Amino acid sequence: MQWIALGVLALALTTIPGTAARSPEQHYLYVATPGIRNYVEYGGIGLIVYDMDNGHRFVRRYPTFDLSPGDAPENVKGIAASAKTGRVYITTLKRLGAFDATTGQRIWVKEYEGGADRLALSPDGTILYLPSFEGPHWTAIDAMSGDVIKKLVLDSGAHNTIYGASGRHVYLAGLRSPTLSIADTNTHTVSGGVGPFSASVRPFTINAKETLCFVNVNDLLGFEIGDIKTGKVLHQVKVTGYEKGPVKRHGCPSHGIALTPDETEIWLADGANSRVHVFDATVMPPKQTVTIDVRDQPGWITFSLDGRYGYPSTGEVVDTKTKKIVATLSDEDGKPVQSEKVVEVVFADGKPTATGDQFGVGRKR
Repeated sequence: MQWIALGVLALALTTIPGTAARSPEQHYLYVATPGIRNYVEYGGIGLIVYDMDNGHRFVRRYPTFDLSPGDAPENVKGIAASAKTGRVYITTLKRLGAFDATTGQRIWVKEYEGGADRLALSPDGTILYLPSFEGPHWTAIDAMSGDVIKKLVLDSGAHNTIYGASGRHVYLAGLRSPTLSIADTNTHTVSGGVGPFSASVRPFTINAKETLCFVNVNDLLGFEIGDIKTGKVLHQVKVTGYEKGPVKRHGCPSHGIALTPDETEIWLADGANSRVHVFDATVMPPKQTVTIDVRDQPGWITFSLDGRYGYPSTGEVVDTKTKKIVATLSDEDGKPVQSEKVVEVVFADGKPTATGDQFGVGRKR
């Protein structure tokens, strides 16, 4: 296909570290598309790279998965990256691909039983936890080879997945379960859980110490908080001043929740009202403080590693101190880009040195 050929040519001409001389570190936002269902009008198909140090300027687009003539675009379901291995991983409904973070080169693409959903990568970059597409199981995978290590069957509608900062536990949310399951990554077996919450768990996040989880649940404009150590539900927090309404996607009022890296704030998606609500997380239960208007219905939120920028899936770049929109993502033709699957990659001396996460997870340790 033409776009694939153009992408390969771009790879031959330049790579990320080949940009003009800059400060010792360069920060890039990697955006996988189509990252809003399979809607190509929000960024087309591929992995788009933005220069975070230069107004989030478009840098280039890398090709990702081959499509045969007549094939529909595949929804991108998740993205993860590792500085230790220099790889970026992307899932679609059908498959998982590993890509070189520096050149964009495709390393391998594989299909797994039951399809693929929003994956998680271990802190050392060696193990992937891959949920089947809203199916009965997760698969632990060798991140270098793509080989299967073990399958975990929970029959919960496998979906959102977060690896804890310690690397000892991975957190597994199923669309059909009100309990957030916890797996031991040494044995690859379920070792505990948090809940039950008031309804099925949707997007969620955790703090760096892995003591608290903050979860969206069906039918709630707000979030609930669980104690990871005891498994108990602690609080339910509702948005005030706004009402629930119809949403375009995901079927729940709040689909998207993120903890700032310093763990002082929680940012919450409000689909029906096209808003992001900010809560003070230094008090318990957290207190609603500021609301940010966005250009469409948000379905995800994450942050830059340093906490300077917030990224709702609607494509705005928000200054976390002022709560003002400082940039909007656009493609090589100037068209707006939206995606729920974004991750930061930091380079120094031409090599990846740090990576963020598609989830807005706490980093205060």
